[in-house]
Amino acid sequence: MNILDQLKNEMAALSSELAFKAEWVHHLHETLPLYTRLPQPLQDRLHHKIAAFVQSTHFEGCEGIELTTPIILSISGQACLLVLSHEGPPYPGLNTVLLYPRAFSSTIESIEPDGQILETTVFCEGESWEDGTVRLAWDSVSGGARNISDGHNVTFHEFAHQLDALDGDIDGVPLLKSEEAFYTWAGVLGSHCAELIEQVTLGLKTVLDPYATTNPGEYFAVATETFFEKPKQFKAKHPDLYAELKDFYQLDPVSWF
Repeated sequence: MNILDQLKNEMAALSSELAFKAEWVHHLHETLPLYTRLPQPLQDRLHHKIAAFVQSTHFEGCEGIELTTPIILSISGQACLLVLSHEGPPYPGLNTVLLYPRAFSSTIESIEPDGQILETTVFCEGESWEDGTVRLAWDSVSGGARNISDGHNVTFHEFAHQLDALDGDIDGVPLLKSEEAFYTWAGVLGSHCAELIEQVTLGLKTVLDPYATTNPGEYFAVATETFFEKPKQFKAKHPDLYAELKDFYQLDPVSWF
């Protein structure tokens, strides 16, 4: 039995009456410093989210990387932080996590002015596909998890895309609770995205990484990274945007710092 199947079987036995294994807690402390900031009730909730995530997700090591319990728990813990307060399965649209030891090659297609399709090979730290596949580079996953205050976390970024895709498109608008919430979300994120583009054009320093200006989907993913890793700066500079993400994630990371 491989390590993933063994972990699935062990977590299948987890219930509200059974504690998360001490060794799993130890691995989370070692690989995910943000976990140590959570109050105990949220840690307990995260344990059960992780159990559900591991049981429902296929992990596959690529290019020679070997899956281990700490690796699986680190990725699962980071992914489940985003849905800690959401009801139901952690990521109903997710099927597979493909893990690479380092940045992996990916082919991007673009259409030239003459109509020809141009294929370009780039190297990526992470990718999220609408078919329910997430690709991650372990060195970036590990480094992003250990530095909890730089605003960069590839796992948060790619799993934010998975949440975004639940309504059918990665367009910066995840599933929201009402039509009114949709219009508020669109207004707040739209105005802040336009403001960020102007600031980046002028060469000004910004709380959000300039990559957020790529498109609305990337804006939401970068905003998610910043929300969880630089919440105080984020809230101070963009209180209404922080409030939108706080309402969506039903979490307040400022209180953890």
